Amino acid sequence: MHRSAPRLARILACATVPVMLVAGCSSGSDDKKDAESSSRPSSPSASPSVAAAKFSKLPDVCSALSGKTIDELVPKAKTKKGKALPSGDTNTSATCLWNGLDGFKYRSLSLSLKLFDSDAGLGTGDKRAQDYATQQASKASSGDGLKNPKTEQAAIGDAATTVRTEEKRDGDDFRNQTVVARTANVVVTIEYDGAGYETEKTPDAKKLMDDAKAAAKEVVESVEKGGDGAGGGQDSPSSGGSKSADASKDSKGSEDSKSGA
Repeated sequence: MHRSAPRLARILACATVPVMLVAGCSSGSDDKKDAESSSRPSSPSASPSVAAAKFSKLPDVCSALSGKTIDELVPKAKTKKGKALPSGDTNTSATCLWNGLDGFKYRSLSLSLKLFDSDAGLGTGDKRAQDYATQQASKASSGDGLKNPKTEQAAIGDAATTVRTEEKRDGDDFRNQTVVARTANVVVTIEYDGAGYETEKTPDAKKLMDDAKAAAKEVVESVEKGGDGAGGGQDSPSSGGSKSADASKDSKGSEDSKSGA
C-alpha cells in the first residue's frame, strides 16, 4: 500500500506532461501565427483616381480669333495680331490684348485661356476649370467703380456666364462686357469694353455683349479644334500658313487700312 502512492504520483505526473506540452505547443503556434500576421505588409489601399482631362495644351491665344473678328470688334486696332502678355507656360495659361480708336470710338478686347489638369487631390480638370470660371465671373461683377452689374447664363461651351457692368473713367462712360465660358478643362474669358469720346455716343451694351458672346463661341471652337496646341486663328503661323503668306496678309491689311482712312 505504501508503494502505490509514489507510483500513483508518478503516473499523474507523466499524464500531466502531455497536456502541458500540448498547451505549450498550441500557445506557441498561435503566437507564431500572430507574429506572421503582424509582419505581413498590409495590402495597399486603392489610390484615388480621376478622369483624365480632355485637353493637354492650349491653342495660340492671339490666333484663337480670326482677323475678320478683330476688325469687327476692334476697328483700327493697333495690331490685328494682338499683344500677348508674358506667361510662364503658354500651354496652360495665356492672354492676348487688342485695342483701337476709330475716330472717337474706343474698343478694347482681351482674351484669356486657362487650362486645368486632373489631379487626384484637387479633382478633375473639368471641376477645377468650373471652379475657376465661377470665381472669374464673380470678380467681373464686383470690381471697384463698377455699377449696375447684370449676370446671366449663356449657351456657350459646356457652361458660360456673362457679366455686364458700367463704369466711368476720366469722365467718360464705359460699357464693360465679360464672358466666361468653359469647354471641358479649359476656361475662356473674354473682356470687351467700349466708350465714346468727345462727340461719339456711348456704345450700346447689348450690341457689345452680342459681339463678346460671338467671340467667345469662336474661341471655344478654336480650343476644341486646336487643343493639341495648334493655333485656331487665321493669322497663326502654326495653322499651316507660311511666313510669306502672313506677310502678304499684313501688307494687304495695311493697304486696306490706308484706303479706308
